[in-house]
Amino acid sequence: MNRKSFIKKGIISSVGLGLIPSLSFGANQIDPEPYKVELIKEFVLAGHFNLDKVKSMLIDYPNLIYSRYDWGNGDFEEAIEGAGHKGNKEVANYLIEKGARVNLFVLTMLGKTNLVKPILEAYPNLNILKGSSRFDLASSRRNWRRRIKRTI
Repeated sequence: MNRKSFIKKGIISSVGLGLIPSLSFGANQIDPEPYKVELIKEFVLAGHFNLDKVKSMLIDYPNLIYSRYDWGNGDFEEAIEGAGHKGNKEVANYLIEKGARVNLFVLTMLGKTNLVKPILEAYPNLNILKGSSRFDLASSRRNWRRRIKRTI
């Protein structure tokens, strides 16, 4: 083989080898079907009060943990937020352990004031922030204080 032929084959081979990964990986990737709205609603509702159902649904659909249901008019809710405004610490802690995204409302319900307070000091306007079901942080704290006092 002469030098010219060697260089030509080398260039063609290296270009071909460079395309193989993109061709093979691109051909196998298919966008997954989005979850059905009914499934998301069922999971979010279970997040309010039903730990066993939350656990079983996450086994079958692990990414439900990130799903939000639209109750209408921009009121979106995740299962962890349902647990948060219903005061279900068991469900909330389980979802956090599984990787759910926490927010100030859930942290407030869990009594994590050491995490919430510095954020509210840095951003005082968040105190009037509306969460799922239109609860704000101030009313959430008042409601939780009343519920805690009733149980003592």
